[in-house]
Amino acid sequence: GEIKLYIGGKLTRFQLAVFTAAYSNYRYAAIYQRQDTLAFMESHVNFFEHLQGVYKEMVYDNMRVAVSKFIGPHEKEPTGALLQLRGHYQFSHRFCNSYRGNEKGHVERSVEYIRRKSFAVKCHFTDVEEATAWLHTKTTALNNTKQKLTGKTANELLGQERAALLSLPTKLLCSEQIQLRVDKYATVSYKTNRYSVPDHLVGEFVQVKIMSHQLWFYHNNHKVAAHSRSYNLHDWIIKIDHYLDTFKRKPGALAGSMALASSRYLKALYDTHFMGEPRDFIELLDYCRQHTITDEKLAQAVTQLTQSPVKQLTIEKITALLGNKQHPVEPPKWTQTTAMAKSQLQQLSTLIN
Repeated sequence: GEIKLYIGGKLTRFQLAVFTAAYSNYRYAAIYQRQDTLAFMESHVNFFEHLQGVYKEMVYDNMRVAVSKFIGPHEKEPTGALLQLRGHYQFSHRFCNSYRGNEKGHVERSVEYIRRKSFAVKCHFTDVEEATAWLHTKTTALNNTKQKLTGKTANELLGQERAALLSLPTKLLCSEQIQLRVDKYATVSYKTNRYSVPDHLVGEFVQVKIMSHQLWFYHNNHKVAAHSRSYNLHDWIIKIDHYLDTFKRKPGALAGSMALASSRYLKALYDTHFMGEPRDFIELLDYCRQHTITDEKLAQAVTQLTQSPVKQLTIEKITALLGNKQHPVEPPKWTQTTAMAKSQLQQLSTLIN
């Protein structure tokens, strides 16, 4: 079913996938950008992984991702995705007749129920991850609420159902594979959007593994990049790490680059503390890349230094603090040398006197 949420202040349409168990009334829900084959398959995989088991029969409404075509008044041909799921997880399926909600029993309005209980209360979120966490919180609360008919929670009844579930096989990998060329901007174009890869791959072909929420990029069987998938039009999804080798050769291009502008925090850090010193900033970014330091850890180090009596923020001070995170801080060598020199001078003064 469709849901409308405000993400970052913008009204956006999403698809809500809902599974409901007919006996326990246990509900599982997930948010997807589209009702497509990848979302259909991934929702099943995640649901079975969540339960650690597989139901023997799955009942479907007449969704286009489940029904390939109608054969006669009642017969329907399943899609290849559904047949692949059936073959892997060994469940059977049946389709409901059109406009016969009673054939699904009391689970008919589960999508509307989850939508109302979750997003009628709150529909404004900063990002999709926050909306997903909110949905998980609400469905968990619903599954732990006692039902009027049985006096038990869905979680308690699910414990009885588990004995009838099929065993969970290995996880089915749901993705599409395509091969794309890297353009002169070190990006790969997919569905009108551009995703960055390391700049040394310009002109090369990369294998793209497409999932509903992510894109993974491979070159010579090595994973070279990963991005969250964008469903907007003409987006540039850039990681500045992919362009550091170019910036080392052309440091003057850093300040006005889209790669720097793609990260609000790094842009603000550069404008505040490293304006006019692109080489130092590039060296800092290269250090973070080599030591897999996230923007959050870098921000913590910068905040700690700016709140201390430090007159000027330098990459030496930042990298020293980042490198000493896991070790007790030792006094600098110059401090020990100064103390020893003062002690020797005092001894000399005593002898002369």
